[in-house]
Amino acid sequence: MPIPEKHVFVCTQARPPGHPRSSCADRNCGEVFEEFMWQLQNRPDLFGKVLITATGCIGPCSEGPTVLVYPEAFMYGGVKKDDVGRIFDEHLVGNAPIQSLKMSEEFWG
Repeated sequence: MPIPEKHVFVCTQARPPGHPRSSCADRNCGEVFEEFMWQLQNRPDLFGKVLITATGCIGPCSEGPTVLVYPEAFMYGGVKKDDVGRIFDEHLVGNAPIQSLKMSEEFWG
């Protein structure tokens, strides 16, 4: 497997009901992850260049769903399914992280 140019980590953390901390699962992270996978599958030119990984908690649960892109170490917060195509087009293909979706420096930066 070639080393990917971009590695995207999508938080899919779920916590049990009543847990004192929220989780990205409370904010539809599953559909965000599924959209990342759908977008990748429909962009065969990115196979081997972009790797998508579902992960446990990667940071501020209250700001999720969170998405972390390497090698830039750029974290997105509050990502919605409708944001994923734009992340692909502008960041993963165009190399321009989307500042309006950037995680607050209070949490990352």
